[in-house]
Amino acid sequence: MIFSIEKRHTGELGAGSRDEPALRQALIALSVTEIASWGTLYYAFPVSLPSITRATGWPVTATMCAFSLGLVTSAVVCIPVGRLLDRYGPRWVMSAGSVLGCLSLTAVATAPSLAWFTAAWALVGIAQAAALYPPAFAALTRWYGPRRLRPLTLLSLAGGLASVVFAPVTAVLLAHLDWRATFLVLAAVLLVTATPLHLVCLRAPWPGAEEPRPGTSFSDIRPVILSREFVLLAAALALAALSLYATTLNLVPFLVEKGLGTGTAAGALALCGTGQILGRLGYPALARRTTTQYRITVLLTAGSLTIAFLAAVPGPVSLLCAAAMATGAVRGMFTLLQATAVSDRWGVRRYATLNAFAIAPAGAALAVAPAAGALLAAGLGSYPAAFLVLAACVAVGATLAFVSPGGDSLAGDGGP
Repeated sequence: MIFSIEKRHTGELGAGSRDEPALRQALIALSVTEIASWGTLYYAFPVSLPSITRATGWPVTATMCAFSLGLVTSAVVCIPVGRLLDRYGPRWVMSAGSVLGCLSLTAVATAPSLAWFTAAWALVGIAQAAALYPPAFAALTRWYGPRRLRPLTLLSLAGGLASVVFAPVTAVLLAHLDWRATFLVLAAVLLVTATPLHLVCLRAPWPGAEEPRPGTSFSDIRPVILSREFVLLAAALALAALSLYATTLNLVPFLVEKGLGTGTAAGALALCGTGQILGRLGYPALARRTTTQYRITVLLTAGSLTIAFLAAVPGPVSLLCAAAMATGAVRGMFTLLQATAVSDRWGVRRYATLNAFAIAPAGAALAVAPAAGALLAAGLGSYPAAFLVLAACVAVGATLAFVSPGGDSLAGDGGP
């Protein structure tokens, strides 16, 4: 059966007008909590890494691997978290995630050994699965139904401010405190901001939560997640996530190898971040004019071309900076693509569970992305060669999206 487009899911009408105040309150709360959650559970670590290794003597590689283990754990745990979200809604799941985030950051701060530190980051990964974008996107997708794109865009723009806020905040804390005290402060910040906002503001009625629906077992979604179109989508998202994140995370050493100064390369990275914001702002217009399959294919093709252009062009600086900005725009759109690709094809019912299966491989790819670019550059002898391989990976993802057939909706998927 040809997959129904969103508008044909006639029951997905979103919340009624009486729920609008509660939905606005939830959107504002999630915008704040995503800044706090991303800032404390993700962006604080790279800023703190030099201080941690200098104070403890732990190898940089091993310390970074602890952080990567947390990301891998998050990718694995997002599947059971998605099932809990579909069943109970975001209030208790995200509240528990923020509390666990506080406890796990405390464990990081008090780690007496590298082994303890590594285990603590695995706990952080569980908190990430319950507090970062996927559960927040699931909440807004279920609550807003066919009107979901605008709130998802606003949420992603707010989340994009996390590094802007918490990178300097973490740096200031490290200037006055040691790294352990810094993480204790960050744990407290997460607890006093995210936890009460999740408990108080995520009270909007959860669609389908009042009474059990028939066919809500795992067997209900098995035909979808084992279908060719779903597997190809997950593979395409994973390849794109690996390449886009590896490119941006290795942009500075790549540009330095191209002959730019470190300051100029850092400025190009800032432009890449600006491109992400512009890409997220432009995504709704693209979504209105394209089908899901075409949108994925176009975005991934654009990502492949911009990365290949970066690798092939020797200069001038202005052209490299423009290419970096364009790559950032694709990455910004990719964030919203991950949030909407499943619901656009399979509707919003069981979205949290289905989306968790779809993005789990991308989450694992994200965990290895920081090292992937550097390892490719070391193995191939240069960053431009590595970027050409990354461009080819995105191109393969675009091909998988192009050959993916339209999907089948879940049986009886007439609404949330």
